[in-house]
Amino acid sequence: MDGSMKRHGIVLGKFMPPHLGHLYLVDFALGYADEVTVVVGSLAREPIPGELRASWMRELFPQARVVHLTDENPQLPHEHADFWGIWKRSLERIVDRPIELVFAGEDYGGPLAQVLGAEFVPVNGLRSLVPVSGTRIRENPAAFWSYLPAPVRAHFVRRISIFGPESTGKSTLAARLAEHFQTLWVPEFARGWLEARGGKVGLEDLPVISRAQRASEEALARQSGPLLFCDTDPSATPLWSEELFGCSHPVLELTVGRYDLTLLCAPDVPWVEDCVRYRPDGGQRFWERCRLRLESEGRKMVLLSGSWEERWKQAIEAIHSLK
Repeated sequence: MDGSMKRHGIVLGKFMPPHLGHLYLVDFALGYADEVTVVVGSLAREPIPGELRASWMRELFPQARVVHLTDENPQLPHEHADFWGIWKRSLERIVDRPIELVFAGEDYGGPLAQVLGAEFVPVNGLRSLVPVSGTRIRENPAAFWSYLPAPVRAHFVRRISIFGPESTGKSTLAARLAEHFQTLWVPEFARGWLEARGGKVGLEDLPVISRAQRASEEALARQSGPLLFCDTDPSATPLWSEELFGCSHPVLELTVGRYDLTLLCAPDVPWVEDCVRYRPDGGQRFWERCRLRLESEGRKMVLLSGSWEERWKQAIEAIHSLK
């Protein structure tokens, strides 16, 4: 086909957040048109930042042109006498190329195409094929988890950190909780890294450990179920830097993440010797430093103590109480 005959179409939406229905809509447009522009429209007051939504759509559709429209336009025709004129001017400005096709699964597609002088291509059956909406997802992401693409899952996943001194059952608990809730857990990166070095640790290892722990968590958040259990998190690395070397590298503070719940394990269980455990007599002191660190970060924190089964029950109760 001659390049001059290529037809260009648009898909307009809030994508708040993008879900399988939006993916179907844009994939339909890409299969029908020669060129597609996805317009992510946002208002400053909306609960998910528009630039984040645009970045999701760029990742999901690298073969489309994605633009972010931030004009504070009316959202419904009855809100302004020149509703369609306002949208025509906004779209023609931001798309900045002829619009020949308008793809939509909603009724607005017809009048929008008419005012743009374009052809309306209805994507029929969108709601029946993918019965979900952004509003319902925002209200209860876990109920619609299977409809969310990977980058959106990473945004909505509830992250639970299992934190504390050495030999307090963090890894075992993380794995058991993940199995119980049929989801994933993030292993402690430091263990494998230090085991490969015979347990020897230097200050230069700590930025690697911190960044890798965060990278592992972010990668698994994209594949996880609604809950993601983290066997420690990057906030532990500055504590270990101070504990082992009496100082903390500024880089270590750059990888601190966000957690919906932190389970702080008390050092009231028997110590188990291990080549990558360094403080058999310092558990209580380190636990106190952990607690102070978590409080300074404003974390929601629950203390786990007692026997292994008592800790399990305390963890389950804390997770079920998450709002």
